[in-house]
Amino acid sequence: MLNPSWRRIVLKVGSALIAPDNEGCSEKYLRPIAEFIRECRLLGREVILVSSGSVAAGRHHFNFQHHRVPLALKRAMAAVGQNEMMNFWSRCFDFPCAQVLLTHGDLSDRVRHVNVQNTLRRLLDHGVLPIVNENDTIATEELKVGDNDNLAAMVATVAHADALLICSDVKGLFTADPNKDPAAEFIPEVKHISPQIYALAGGAASAVGTGGMRTKIEAAEKATTQGVDTIIADGHQPETFQCLLAGKNPGTIFYAQKNPLPAKKHWVRHTLRAKGEIWVDDGCVAALCQHGASLLSSGIVKIKGEFESGDAVIVRCAVGKRSIAKGVSRYSAHELFSIKGQKTQHIEKCLGYCPNGSNAVIHRSEMMLLEKL
Repeated sequence: MLNPSWRRIVLKVGSALIAPDNEGCSEKYLRPIAEFIRECRLLGREVILVSSGSVAAGRHHFNFQHHRVPLALKRAMAAVGQNEMMNFWSRCFDFPCAQVLLTHGDLSDRVRHVNVQNTLRRLLDHGVLPIVNENDTIATEELKVGDNDNLAAMVATVAHADALLICSDVKGLFTADPNKDPAAEFIPEVKHISPQIYALAGGAASAVGTGGMRTKIEAAEKATTQGVDTIIADGHQPETFQCLLAGKNPGTIFYAQKNPLPAKKHWVRHTLRAKGEIWVDDGCVAALCQHGASLLSSGIVKIKGEFESGDAVIVRCAVGKRSIAKGVSRYSAHELFSIKGQKTQHIEKCLGYCPNGSNAVIHRSEMMLLEKL
């Protein structure tokens, strides 16, 4: 459903569409996608392409028959396949393309986050098609996004896109796995992503990809909470793109929330990875959840993990162990061990200084309450 109000679209294409037979890039499914991108640009809509498939595209160059590929070899496959994939996409268009390789670190660091945003904006301003992929050749486990569904959602929020289109190998979301349950019913639209929606997700359907329906729902949640409509549709079918251009919904649409999260809180909730945990008492839980307060040292009961000032942490209730919030700690774990349970006026006496000139351990502007408790 190509909504007339959409001016900027992020289109994610999976490994199963890029290299369906593990024999390098194939035109089998990609020509209709390339034609769709051309049509969007002719209609005045900007497109950012998030393309999986570098490992699948490069695998046939290596004499390795086992299903499970060692990490070092996978990186080598990605290095070869990324070049093949970019060459293939470039041949599909009569306008310039740009390769943008990202890691999770590029999106979680605020300075690099802004740099990515500015680069994408400049490419679009000059009529260049950005082609984004995870930098699999260098990304460590700590710095990996892990799947391009979530990467595409992060790119959509960074680029202030209006829509995220996830081309999959299934039509969309069903009430059960349609390959196993003939009674499974198709769900054409989702207005709110609830735990019940997550419960419908299965595992990865593709042997060459890293994502499944769950990662697509995660991506939809990231995007919709920032005001981005998200569609999951079958990229194998040319009719999918004909429907989109005709203004029809070919898959499952997840509607953007009418009141999107502020950009900084969205970044904290959906991009930053927690490096530790802070456990708080009941009074602190009430102050955070009912009164929108900042987290103060007096309510802290326990600290878990090694984290520094500026790292994200999860705030948990000491009774019941529920996850209450996620936020950016202005103190390190070492500092918090010294001041936990202390009133704010005693911080400087305990530490000999007051870090960042702030009494708040996590300021409310850098904290996101978690809905799933």
